[in-house]
Amino acid sequence: MTDKSVQDDAPGGSCDGEAEHVPLDLPLDFEAFYLGHQESFHAYAEIHFGSRKAAEEVIHHVFLEILNGWDQLLRTGNVDQGAWAIVRRIVNEQLDKDCRAPAFVINGPIAQTLRAARDKLQIMESTSGLYAAIADLPGRQFEVIVLRFVLGYPTAKVAWYVGLDERTVGHHLRKGRERLRVVLGLPAEPRRKGTGQ
Repeated sequence: MTDKSVQDDAPGGSCDGEAEHVPLDLPLDFEAFYLGHQESFHAYAEIHFGSRKAAEEVIHHVFLEILNGWDQLLRTGNVDQGAWAIVRRIVNEQLDKDCRAPAFVINGPIAQTLRAARDKLQIMESTSGLYAAIADLPGRQFEVIVLRFVLGYPTAKVAWYVGLDERTVGHHLRKGRERLRVVLGLPAEPRRKGTGQ
């Protein structure tokens, strides 16, 4: 962050094809902030994008935005909180732009556990057919049913793992349970009085 390549978008660059580096005149407190936070920002982005290169590109934009609003950020009184808000926003914007889920959802330990659980459920025998029925649930329903009822995570944690809000998780849980009820030929749950459910 202390050097900026002159050749970013300019055709040509220097004569020998090497990028020229011109030191930027950065505020000393910003440089200290950069040195103290860049590794944690990169790590956060890397678990979302799955590669260090992608993380570095996103965090470069994060630090440019932080630098552009540095004086205002200092005036807020909580630089860390403001900077992390920028990190989260830019990471989420890039994920939305790429139309993808965070890498930790796709490739992380929870995703690997879910894939292993699906494989295990498919080969387990059950007189009731419950395991096979769970294994045959559509993606989101399978994820939330396994995380909530097989692994025992609370709904809030399930929501965080799958990147949905708690109400949407509740919707998928209800749909998954209803699908299991139908497949297994179980009676419908009695409606609760006064709730319309």
